[in-house]
Amino acid sequence: MTARTTARVVVADDQTVVREGIVMLLGLLPGIEVVGSAADGDEAVRMVAELGPDVVLMDLRMPRCDGVEATRRIRTDHPGTQVVVLTTYADDDSLFPALQAGARGYLTKDADGDEIVRAIDDVLSGEAGLSPKIQRRLLERIAEPASSRPSPPDEPPDGLTAREVDVLRLVAGGQTNPEIARTLHVSTATVKTHINNLFAKAGLRDRAQAIHYAYRHGLADPPSTSAT
Repeated sequence: MTARTTARVVVADDQTVVREGIVMLLGLLPGIEVVGSAADGDEAVRMVAELGPDVVLMDLRMPRCDGVEATRRIRTDHPGTQVVVLTTYADDDSLFPALQAGARGYLTKDADGDEIVRAIDDVLSGEAGLSPKIQRRLLERIAEPASSRPSPPDEPPDGLTAREVDVLRLVAGGQTNPEIARTLHVSTATVKTHINNLFAKAGLRDRAQAIHYAYRHGLADPPSTSAT
């Protein structure tokens, strides 16, 4: 790690044993101070507001508020805090929504201590803290021909209405419910109703799944790698 002040870190993971293990590992690493640990995304957002950490190590699959939504809220409301995803998953469904939400680092849980330190150092230096596996996936995505990407359907899938598709596109574009309400000139309650309806029709559980659904059906374009 470069010579600078100690990085203050919050760890967010819903599995107690995993979370405590990460906290213990970080306690052994140079230049890192764990200032808090959270069991879900809502708690992570609250801790960022209260503690003002430099970095959050963020799991993705968590109850109540997943890592993608928590990342989006943190980066919107607390831009001085960087997010490094630390997850089991390296698939497109997990990777691209997290990067689009504002994560600047992405590691899988087989990362060792040196990789974690390097990723934290990178994001605090304004660089992307990506594992070699994730870098390869991004390069592969760039190399994919445009013809391999889905075209927008003639009719919305799963019986979605035109307005539900509009809301879905804005969700995939990273907007929060209040931002969608302002864009569409409707109330936040109306946005929530549209989101609940489209989730029910498409069998979606959370915003991360909704974003991937939009990409898969050609309703929104995946982010470019410059978003990392």
